[in-house]
Amino acid sequence: MPLNDLVAPQAVIPALKVNNKKQALQELAERAAELTGRTEREILEVLMQRERLGSTAIGNGIAIPHGKLPRLDKLFGLFARLDRPIDFEALDGQPVDLVFLLLAPESAGADHLKALARVARMLREPEITRMLRDSQDREALYAVLAMPPPVC
Repeated sequence: MPLNDLVAPQAVIPALKVNNKKQALQELAERAAELTGRTEREILEVLMQRERLGSTAIGNGIAIPHGKLPRLDKLFGLFARLDRPIDFEALDGQPVDLVFLLLAPESAGADHLKALARVARMLREPEITRMLRDSQDREALYAVLAMPPPVC
């Protein structure tokens, strides 16, 4: 299932310049705040709280920071390709260069987990990650995220 129902074209960042995990989460929170109407501080706190439980880096250079926010209307996604890979404390030790931020309403329940699973499934596809890493602009990145996943 494509991810374009979770992420809008303006929620795609083609070359985010950050030096570390905390800075990445701050930048993502700032951009998400602009697009959701929530405060940057509120979003960052939810993300940091989740990271304290364990890194949201899933391996192979991919991280999916996520959390639930009160008074959020619907699931919200934001995708960033980092200008250069950073340490995200991944279990495989690999630096991260692809980040998909997922925010869910507090009442989302299973929808939050289903969306998280969809994002993880799509970003685990080697062909998808190759295309995301090769794409140079927002439109090309969004086109990859909007693609239906390969049939196995």
